[in-house]
Amino acid sequence: MAINATKTVRELALEVPSATRLFEKLGIDYCCGGGKSLTEACASAGVKVEEVVQSLEQSVQAGGEIGALKNWQNEPLTELISYILDKHHVFTRDELDRLDPLIAKVCSVHGQNHPELLRVQGLFFELKRELINHMLKEEQILFPYVEQLEEAANRNAPPPMPFFGTVRNPVRMMMIEHDAAGDMLRAIRSLTKDFTLPDDACISYQTLYHALEEFEADLHQHIHLENNILFPRAVEMEG
Repeated sequence: MAINATKTVRELALEVPSATRLFEKLGIDYCCGGGKSLTEACASAGVKVEEVVQSLEQSVQAGGEIGALKNWQNEPLTELISYILDKHHVFTRDELDRLDPLIAKVCSVHGQNHPELLRVQGLFFELKRELINHMLKEEQILFPYVEQLEEAANRNAPPPMPFFGTVRNPVRMMMIEHDAAGDMLRAIRSLTKDFTLPDDACISYQTLYHALEEFEADLHQHIHLENNILFPRAVEMEG
């Protein structure tokens, strides 16, 4: 498979689903910033586009893990929603609950010598509040409507009439909130200097930075599945 560097990162993430792992490793934004061409995204991330293209092509040809993730473009939306709920929403809630006291503990011990931790704590508190409300809106409003929409389409029946007028309205709001979450994650990464541990980092400090980096990667994948697959397909189906 030849990789075209003029295609957007979003398009490549859809064509080669597990390319997101490589993008994550290289710091290439494929969820909120997926509208950039691969060439532009590589320039922003400070990596050589030729090397990224070569890595993608070699991995696809070798049949390695880069082609291993499920292609959700071809699966029912109800299955995709179940996957998002079971994997990403559960993980997000569990990690938010775990990270909250961990950040407080690390701040209490290291906050005086590392004041950036207090800013990370404030950002994380805001991110937690926003994500909890965000997921509730998806679970109680948007996702049930998309499931009804797909059921109607399978029966060749007219789409249901939601109180919010059209699915485009909650989708637009969810994408705005995704962008805000992405901004907070980038701010946390910047404050921690890409999660670089200081010399005096204890085990809890190390655990915190590792967990924050894993949380960021999972949320990127979570947003990618919604922004680039679920939402466009739901809008198309309603239309």
